[in-house]
Amino acid sequence: MNHLLENWELKAKEKQKANKQFLQKLQTKRGKGVEKLLPELHEEAFSHIDCLQCAGCCKTISPRFKTPDIKRISKHLGLKESVFIETYLRLDEEGDYVVKRTPCPFLGADNYCGIYDVRPGDCENYPYTDSYDFFKRPNTTFLNSTICPAVYYVLERLKTIMK
Repeated sequence: MNHLLENWELKAKEKQKANKQFLQKLQTKRGKGVEKLLPELHEEAFSHIDCLQCAGCCKTISPRFKTPDIKRISKHLGLKESVFIETYLRLDEEGDYVVKRTPCPFLGADNYCGIYDVRPGDCENYPYTDSYDFFKRPNTTFLNSTICPAVYYVLERLKTIMK
Protein backbone atom coordinates (compact mmCIF):
# COMPACT_ATOMS: atom_id res chain seq x y z
CA MET A 1 0.00 0.00 0.00
CA ASN A 2 1.17 3.50 -0.78
CA HIS A 3 2.60 5.35 2.26
CA LEU A 4 0.11 8.17 1.69
CA LEU A 5 -2.70 5.75 2.50
CA GLU A 6 -1.25 4.42 5.76
CA ASN A 7 -3.67 5.39 8.55
CA TRP A 8 -5.57 7.54 6.04
CA GLU A 9 -8.75 7.62 8.14
CA LEU A 10 -6.96 9.12 11.14
CA LYS A 11 -5.02 11.58 8.96
CA ALA A 12 -8.19 12.64 7.13
CA LYS A 13 -9.90 13.46 10.43
CA GLU A 14 -6.85 15.37 11.68
CA LYS A 15 -6.67 17.41 8.46
CA GLN A 16 -10.38 18.20 8.14
CA LYS A 17 -10.11 21.94 8.64
CA ALA A 18 -7.07 22.33 6.37
CA ASN A 19 -8.64 20.14 3.67
CA LYS A 20 -11.87 22.12 3.74
CA GLN A 21 -9.93 25.38 3.32
CA PHE A 22 -7.84 23.88 0.51
CA LEU A 23 -10.95 22.75 -1.37
CA GLN A 24 -12.50 26.19 -1.05
CA LYS A 25 -9.32 27.72 -2.49
CA LEU A 26 -9.38 25.28 -5.39
CA GLN A 27 -12.75 26.64 -6.46
CA THR A 28 -11.08 29.96 -7.22
CA LYS A 29 -8.50 28.27 -9.45
CA ARG A 30 -11.09 27.08 -11.98
CA GLY A 31 -9.79 27.57 -15.48
CA LYS A 32 -6.20 27.41 -14.33
CA GLY A 33 -5.95 23.76 -15.25
CA VAL A 34 -6.31 22.14 -11.84
CA GLU A 35 -9.29 20.04 -12.95
CA LYS A 36 -7.16 18.61 -15.77
CA LEU A 37 -5.06 16.82 -13.16
CA LEU A 38 -8.00 14.83 -11.82
CA PRO A 39 -8.27 11.95 -14.32
CA GLU A 40 -4.60 11.04 -13.89
CA LEU A 41 -4.75 11.37 -10.09
CA HIS A 42 -7.95 9.28 -10.07
CA GLU A 43 -6.17 6.49 -11.98
CA GLU A 44 -3.15 6.77 -9.70
CA ALA A 45 -5.31 6.52 -6.58
CA PHE A 46 -7.13 3.45 -7.83
CA SER A 47 -3.88 1.75 -8.73
CA HIS A 48 -3.35 1.59 -4.93
CA ILE A 49 -6.92 1.12 -3.74
CA ASP A 50 -9.30 -1.82 -4.05
CA CYS A 51 -12.88 -0.72 -3.32
CA LEU A 52 -13.80 -4.25 -2.30
CA GLN A 53 -11.35 -4.01 0.61
CA CYS A 54 -13.09 -0.88 1.90
CA ALA A 55 -16.71 -0.29 0.82
CA GLY A 56 -16.74 2.69 3.18
CA CYS A 57 -19.19 4.52 0.94
CA CYS A 58 -21.71 1.67 0.97
CA LYS A 59 -21.33 1.25 4.72
CA THR A 60 -21.80 4.88 5.72
CA ILE A 61 -23.60 7.03 3.12
CA SER A 62 -26.44 6.63 0.67
CA PRO A 63 -26.61 7.61 -2.95
CA ARG A 64 -29.57 9.56 -4.23
CA PHE A 65 -31.98 7.32 -6.11
CA LYS A 66 -33.36 9.38 -8.99
CA THR A 67 -36.41 8.35 -10.99
CA PRO A 68 -34.42 6.55 -13.74
CA ASP A 69 -32.47 4.67 -11.03
CA ILE A 70 -35.67 3.60 -9.29
CA LYS A 71 -37.23 2.41 -12.58
CA ARG A 72 -34.10 0.47 -13.61
CA ILE A 73 -33.45 -1.15 -10.22
CA SER A 74 -37.13 -2.01 -9.63
CA LYS A 75 -37.30 -3.74 -12.99
CA HIS A 76 -34.05 -5.60 -12.29
CA LEU A 77 -35.39 -6.81 -8.94
CA GLY A 78 -38.79 -7.68 -10.39
CA LEU A 79 -40.56 -5.26 -8.05
CA LYS A 80 -43.13 -2.57 -8.65
CA GLU A 81 -41.56 0.84 -8.18
CA SER A 82 -43.84 1.58 -5.24
CA VAL A 83 -42.82 -1.68 -3.52
CA PHE A 84 -39.13 -0.96 -4.14
CA ILE A 85 -39.49 2.52 -2.64
CA GLU A 86 -41.51 1.28 0.33
CA THR A 87 -39.08 -1.56 1.03
CA TYR A 88 -35.72 0.15 0.59
CA LEU A 89 -35.99 3.93 0.39
CA ARG A 90 -36.95 7.03 2.36
CA LEU A 91 -37.01 10.73 1.57
CA ASP A 92 -34.16 12.75 3.09
CA GLU A 93 -34.18 16.38 4.25
CA GLU A 94 -33.58 17.58 0.68
CA GLY A 95 -36.44 15.54 -0.78
CA ASP A 96 -34.20 12.92 -2.38
CA TYR A 97 -34.77 9.19 -2.13
CA VAL A 98 -31.98 7.47 -0.17
CA VAL A 99 -31.68 4.04 1.45
CA LYS A 100 -33.56 3.60 4.72
CA ARG A 101 -30.51 2.34 6.57
CA THR A 102 -26.80 1.89 6.34
CA PRO A 103 -24.98 -0.14 5.36
CA CYS A 104 -26.69 -0.25 1.99
CA PRO A 105 -29.13 -3.18 1.83
CA PHE A 106 -27.56 -4.24 -1.48
CA LEU A 107 -24.04 -4.55 -0.02
CA GLY A 108 -23.02 -8.16 0.45
CA ALA A 109 -20.83 -9.53 3.24
CA ASP A 110 -18.05 -9.79 0.63
CA ASN A 111 -18.40 -6.03 -0.15
CA TYR A 112 -19.85 -6.79 -3.58
CA CYS A 113 -22.93 -4.85 -4.68
CA GLY A 114 -26.00 -6.97 -5.35
CA ILE A 115 -27.26 -4.48 -7.96
CA TYR A 116 -23.90 -3.38 -9.37
CA ASP A 117 -24.93 -3.60 -13.03
CA VAL A 118 -27.96 -1.36 -12.41
CA ARG A 119 -26.65 0.70 -9.48
CA PRO A 120 -27.71 4.34 -9.04
CA GLY A 121 -25.85 7.02 -10.98
CA ASP A 122 -24.42 8.42 -7.74
CA CYS A 123 -22.78 5.05 -7.05
CA GLU A 124 -21.45 4.79 -10.57
CA ASN A 125 -19.83 8.23 -10.37
CA TYR A 126 -18.60 8.02 -6.78
CA PRO A 127 -16.14 9.22 -5.52
CA TYR A 128 -16.10 11.99 -8.15
CA THR A 129 -12.30 12.12 -8.08
CA ASP A 130 -12.12 12.31 -11.87
CA SER A 131 -14.62 15.11 -12.47
CA TYR A 132 -15.11 18.79 -11.75
CA ASP A 133 -17.68 17.78 -9.09
CA PHE A 134 -14.61 17.21 -6.91
CA PHE A 135 -14.18 21.01 -6.78
CA LYS A 136 -17.76 22.08 -7.36
CA ARG A 137 -18.97 20.56 -4.09
CA PRO A 138 -16.18 21.22 -1.57
CA ASN A 139 -18.29 20.26 1.46
CA THR A 140 -19.16 16.90 -0.09
CA THR A 141 -15.55 16.26 -1.14
CA PHE A 142 -14.37 17.23 2.33
CA LEU A 143 -16.79 14.73 3.90
CA ASN A 144 -15.88 12.06 1.33
CA SER A 145 -12.19 12.43 2.25
CA THR A 146 -13.05 10.84 5.60
CA ILE A 147 -15.07 8.02 3.99
CA CYS A 148 -13.12 7.09 0.86
CA PRO A 149 -9.35 6.54 0.68
CA ALA A 150 -9.33 7.57 -3.00
CA VAL A 151 -10.73 11.02 -2.18
CA TYR A 152 -8.18 11.43 0.59
CA TYR A 153 -5.40 10.30 -1.75
CA VAL A 154 -6.36 12.68 -4.58
CA LEU A 155 -6.75 15.57 -2.16
CA GLU A 156 -3.34 15.00 -0.61
CA ARG A 157 -1.68 14.63 -4.01
CA LEU A 158 -3.30 17.87 -5.19
CA LYS A 159 -2.02 19.66 -2.08
CA THR A 160 1.50 18.45 -2.91
CA ILE A 161 1.23 19.49 -6.57
CA MET A 162 -0.29 22.90 -5.80
CA LYS A 163 2.44 23.96 -3.35
